[in-house]
Amino acid sequence: MTICFITGTRAEYGILAPIIREISLQYPEIKIRIVATNMHLSPEYGLTVKEIEADGFTVDAKVEMLISSDTPTGTVKSMGVEAIGLADVIERLQPDRIVILGDRYEMLTAASAALIFGIPIVHLHGGETTLGAYDNAIRHAITQLSSIHLTSTEEYRNRVISMGKDPKTVHCIGSPAVDSISRFTPMSREELKKSTGFSADGRYIVVTFHPVTLQPGDEECQTQALLDALDTLPKDVKILFTLPNSDTGGLTVRHLVEKWAALRPDKASAVCSLGAKRYFSAVAHSHGVVGNSSSGIIEAPSLHVPTLNIGDRQKGRARAESVIDVEAIFPAIKEGLHRLLDHKTQQLARTVVNPYSMPGTVAWAAELIVTS
Repeated sequence: MTICFITGTRAEYGILAPIIREISLQYPEIKIRIVATNMHLSPEYGLTVKEIEADGFTVDAKVEMLISSDTPTGTVKSMGVEAIGLADVIERLQPDRIVILGDRYEMLTAASAALIFGIPIVHLHGGETTLGAYDNAIRHAITQLSSIHLTSTEEYRNRVISMGKDPKTVHCIGSPAVDSISRFTPMSREELKKSTGFSADGRYIVVTFHPVTLQPGDEECQTQALLDALDTLPKDVKILFTLPNSDTGGLTVRHLVEKWAALRPDKASAVCSLGAKRYFSAVAHSHGVVGNSSSGIIEAPSLHVPTLNIGDRQKGRARAESVIDVEAIFPAIKEGLHRLLDHKTQQLARTVVNPYSMPGTVAWAAELIVTS
């Protein structure tokens, strides 16, 4: 059997990597093929294909697709370029099944190509809702195109079944990333400083802010509201930004963040990609995650830090009690930041139950991908 994993971003690869490794160890007879696309191949986004190779994996195909534009036209053209590249790659690799995670536009293209080739799709993290992004519709579309469904909560399993999928093909396994965190030993603060250049001493927060794609044109004012609120933080609190993905409107957010951080070199640092180990280490030592990334909702609670979730991008997702939700406006973000740093919030984050946590997720995912 040949199983093909398709990955386009740093975050999604970090979730897939432990599953790929588990299959390699437990099922050595399986041929694993990895296809890297989108941001993995872009220097602008950290050329994270190198992280895949550094982990000891072979990248069997690289599908260029990213056009240097964050407009709807540029995004759709990128999807078209990807489809052309995937057609040749799938024909060459001849996989027996394709594994896709999540809800991004490059995964919709991959799922569409697999459908036409008649290749079964295993879809992870289906059934979830993110009402502020077009990712929500993409995720449900991929569900309809997929054959095997590995959901992160029972609620999401029920939603996939309600979409007409056979219950026998829908499995609630928890979050693979959360399962990996349960066995994760963070880098020390000194190791993190040497690796990233960011001084992780004292108090700091990790900030990741993406455009809300169902609110086009609002990315500038929302990002500026966040940056203005960050200026109200106590002087001793530093900020580590991870820059946004290649979404529609993402370049606007990126440029504003980079400019703001460059004017405050003693307080802020902005990086393209940290990779899973450095990112989770940075979060583990921090006083909180800020922004609208799914990592603040899914993974941060298991690292025992609180989250300030801004705006509608993650609206509808299950969340732990340590997640604080605020509107994407200056007064609300300012108040939320000070709540985040409050002693009671910090204490709560140390004891909270993560709804995405389930023991043995990675091993279970590997078994279902191979045997289902």
